[in-house]
Amino acid sequence: MSAKRRHDDDEVDRAASSNMKQKKRQVAASSNKNQKRHVAAVILARGGSKGIPLKNIKPLAGVPLIGWVLRAAVDSEVFDSVWVSTDHAEIKKVAEAWGAQVHQRSPEVSRDSTSSLETIQEFLKDHNEVDIVCNIQATSPCLHPFDVREALKKITEDGYDSVFSVVRRHQFRWKEVDELSDEKTKALNLDPANRPRRQDWPGELCENGSFYFTTKDLINTGHLQGGKSIYYEMLPEFSVDIDGDIDWPVAEQRVLRYGYPGKVVRLLFCNVSACLAEGINALSSNTRNTSAIHMLQEKQVEVILLTSSNDAVAQSLADKLQKRTGCQVMKVGKKPQNNLEEVMKNKSLDWKHVAFMGFDQADEKLLKLAGLSAVPGDAPELASKAAKYICHLSRGSGAVWDFAEHIFLHKPMAKP
Repeated sequence: MSAKRRHDDDEVDRAASSNMKQKKRQVAASSNKNQKRHVAAVILARGGSKGIPLKNIKPLAGVPLIGWVLRAAVDSEVFDSVWVSTDHAEIKKVAEAWGAQVHQRSPEVSRDSTSSLETIQEFLKDHNEVDIVCNIQATSPCLHPFDVREALKKITEDGYDSVFSVVRRHQFRWKEVDELSDEKTKALNLDPANRPRRQDWPGELCENGSFYFTTKDLINTGHLQGGKSIYYEMLPEFSVDIDGDIDWPVAEQRVLRYGYPGKVVRLLFCNVSACLAEGINALSSNTRNTSAIHMLQEKQVEVILLTSSNDAVAQSLADKLQKRTGCQVMKVGKKPQNNLEEVMKNKSLDWKHVAFMGFDQADEKLLKLAGLSAVPGDAPELASKAAKYICHLSRGSGAVWDFAEHIFLHKPMAKP
């Protein structure tokens, strides 16, 4: 056999082998795509913090820090379950209020030295049904649902084993040197003699720590990244990382502008005695509350004021309230949830599109159920922990206005 013929035969064999491998990858990807796998979001939120005590539940723009990412995870509607792994009772309460299940982590994985991998491995031992884990960082409050949806497709449709978020940075890096030595610094990612303009340089992709998708099989080998791995590029405005003792007011401005606000609100239930204090007197003495209600109505957000069946004062003011605000005033019984859900059913709405404003312990369940909920700034602690937004103003002093502004502030930015 001639050398040329042997070479041609080798080329054919290599091509056939390559085609066979490609077909196997396609079959595997197709199998993974068609096979239903349990996808879980897991947010790690340990109680200890070297910087800000209980940072994960500290209010950021009126919302607990962890609430921003939980809202995005739940609204993405791609997760079979959403979990918060914690060792702290207060974090557990907030997590449950935002629709998450809680994994009680053990003391062994609650130390300062514990890695994310160890904590997730413990989670998987208790939840064997999970096939894909998305580790979302609580310190990334500008995460939006569309980002996690698109990233997950790379595993479920394209057959990758791990996907992680990155952001494009345009920063020139230099080698660090000891000031006491004679060593000179060197450019690490540019030629100083031919320094490019920003618009002429594509920049570099850097992890932004927002989320990490990983298959259970890869995690069981001791890795959160690896196998067939790919990145998902996020826009810089959504790549906000609050880690360490950051300037909280600066962080609030970023999240107010770029954070995900949640589903569009179509109906607001407002507990009159809890939020407007003295009923009609509060509406008269504080025009911001009535203005807020009218603003909501103009934006096609229906407002229903709630009075209690055992609140004689509120009942006597119902007609005046309705005339002044133009809102329906509804009396609710001992189980107000039944009354509210009957109204929602008639309007073809679910809790994701409903806001609720309450004040005390009696409102706790409704504050948790509503897609967006709020309490005045002077609300009791139990209600505050159940609410998704804490107003800066107290009841009777413009709290309804405060909440209305919160609803409107992000509405144009919402991209679920």
